[in-house]
Amino acid sequence: MNPVQRPEMFIIGAQPVCSQLPGLSAGQRKLCQLYQEHMAYIGEGARTGIRECQHQFRQRRWNCSTVDDASVFGRVMQIGSRETAFTYAVSAAGVVNAISRACREGELSTCGCSRAARPKDLPRDWLWGGCGDNVDYGYRFAKEFVDAREREKNFAKGSEEQGRVLMNLQNNEAGRRASTVDVCPDLPGERSEARVLGGRRPSWRRAGATDLSGDYTDLSLGELSTLRSVSSPGSGPSKAVYKTADVACKCHGVSGSCSLKTCWLQLAEFRKVGDQLKEKYDSAAAMRITRRGKLELVNSRFKQPTPEDLVYVDPSPDYCLRDQSTGSLGTQGRLCNKTSEGLDGCALMCCGRGYDQFKSVQTERCHCKFHWCCFVRCKKCTQVVDQFVCK
Repeated sequence: MNPVQRPEMFIIGAQPVCSQLPGLSAGQRKLCQLYQEHMAYIGEGARTGIRECQHQFRQRRWNCSTVDDASVFGRVMQIGSRETAFTYAVSAAGVVNAISRACREGELSTCGCSRAARPKDLPRDWLWGGCGDNVDYGYRFAKEFVDAREREKNFAKGSEEQGRVLMNLQNNEAGRRASTVDVCPDLPGERSEARVLGGRRPSWRRAGATDLSGDYTDLSLGELSTLRSVSSPGSGPSKAVYKTADVACKCHGVSGSCSLKTCWLQLAEFRKVGDQLKEKYDSAAAMRITRRGKLELVNSRFKQPTPEDLVYVDPSPDYCLRDQSTGSLGTQGRLCNKTSEGLDGCALMCCGRGYDQFKSVQTERCHCKFHWCCFVRCKKCTQVVDQFVCK
């Protein structure tokens, strides 16, 4: 069992008893003992990943539904399918997100704000000094913790079990990298980097992003020698992490005059992370394990996957019917769209079994008006709508 799939075990503000957390590998237990304050944010990241998974698959036969047991997602996780690939990736991305922001907010004693160098092509009149998300620390800690369980497994070279381990590691990495996709919130009082720089991205390479060891030199790992790479200068794909991180800027000034701008490094909104991973899911590569213990493409005519791509080793069930052997919950009782020809349409969602129709009363906010200053007042409107559920 992957420990990040048990978010209910980690409650923010509480310190876990590491020996009592089921599913931790030896390396993860050591990390837990050394960094107990991190564990709550690992759980927070897992919850974020689960919510995003359920959003992305809400209109598919498999809708990332959870079950009431230790596996969270059920037996479906035992299959090396596209769906399993996505859950590993989105969970890893959630951990990067939560740890990076916990650093920024001062919740962790071993890290703080990102100290990435000022991009040289940032306009001179812009201040560089806002407290940015510590992407580098979040990436590295998530890599060590999430991957530890897989790396400790010792299966025969070329075995199906080894293929599954390599698949999990690949998808963990894809999730971590996806967590640093572009972000720049276009909120009142803020301007996006693309707008104010005419679409040009500040160069992190010229800003010295290839050596960001200063962001995590205070990460003391004690006697855990197998994890010292976390604090080794130059180790890890710093350029890969920062090439897709973005500069967020906020305007300051009387009446929104924007006479002064403060900029900082910021992670993506997690919805954008989920959107990118969903695209990777749709284009995931089918792989198989070779006798040499490497993953190779099932179809050699396709492009070799990059570290940002998802991979899978088993075909997916059709998820039409409840099947305890595969963990499929089936689609009976699921809402479907009668007029859609897509995956949410009744024809595909119900797998040809047909659907039932019923009336539903829905209440929505309507006729909203802005009142000075500063609130919005709405009325409530009810309407009767037709809904359809699979037989």
